[in-house]
Amino acid sequence: MTLGWHPARRLLIGATWKLKTLAANTKIEWTHRTWNPVRGCSMAKGSETGGCLNCYAARMSARNLPELKSPTTGQSFARILESGPRWTGDVELIEKALHLPAHWRSPQRIFVNSMSDLFHEALPDEAINRVFAVMATCPQHTFQVLTKRPERMLRYLNGKPLANLWLGTSVENQATAEVRVPLLLQVPAAVRFVSYEPALGPIDFAQGVDWIIVGGESGPGARGFDVAWARRTIEHCEIEGSACFVKQLGARPFEEVGGEHRRLVLLDRKGGDWNEWPADLRVREFPKPAIPIPSATLVQNVPLPSASADAP
Repeated sequence: MTLGWHPARRLLIGATWKLKTLAANTKIEWTHRTWNPVRGCSMAKGSETGGCLNCYAARMSARNLPELKSPTTGQSFARILESGPRWTGDVELIEKALHLPAHWRSPQRIFVNSMSDLFHEALPDEAINRVFAVMATCPQHTFQVLTKRPERMLRYLNGKPLANLWLGTSVENQATAEVRVPLLLQVPAAVRFVSYEPALGPIDFAQGVDWIIVGGESGPGARGFDVAWARRTIEHCEIEGSACFVKQLGARPFEEVGGEHRRLVLLDRKGGDWNEWPADLRVREFPKPAIPIPSATLVQNVPLPSASADAP
């Protein structure tokens, strides 16, 4: 007997969505889990027609699903316009998601705010402080924070960095890299990394970046990805002694052959199956933190918040 659209199945699906939107094991290859204590965003300066144009988080948030709405206003953080899914600009700390990492005992790499930007201008410092407090009391985990707003990240952070915190910025072309990477390199962090995804043009990277993730664009409206951009990034990392992680070739990978674009036909719609890639692109490395991460045993005496019904 199958449940079909029995009310019990609706409850099960609703509970599954609830957990996925707060925190979830993920298919993102360079992390173990996502954690979303903040919701909402807006296009970052310099990326309006670039990296933010086809934002997957805005697309998901515009689906009008209950668990993707604000718990305080009941409104969605994004809406569908003629130009596509677009953020409202509202940003909010999600209280019920805040302490979830404290309940995950086994050490994991955690991507912070895959659905938002921790350093968004609309989020008050007090909210950022609370997110950092959770990361500080969970030394068993490695937290990966990625922002398109490194100028605020630099203003916010000072002094000794957390040993379990990797800080990164997203870039898509030379123009965004020239603005954001120099700011990133001034931020104190155990690891400084760059997400070059979606890669929309070639980049000559500055020295000093510990880790570069590179990937082509996927999803509706995906733009082309020249695999030469990935090769150039791999070569840069080899010369600099940095780690390189080729995440995916995207939905429209191509290469120059005789002055013409030749499309790479892949079965994986995101171009994420590296068994389909040219052998020299199969590079997935992780950085070695400059600051040793404390042993997971140090967390034993940290008091846990009361378990929530929303905690997995």
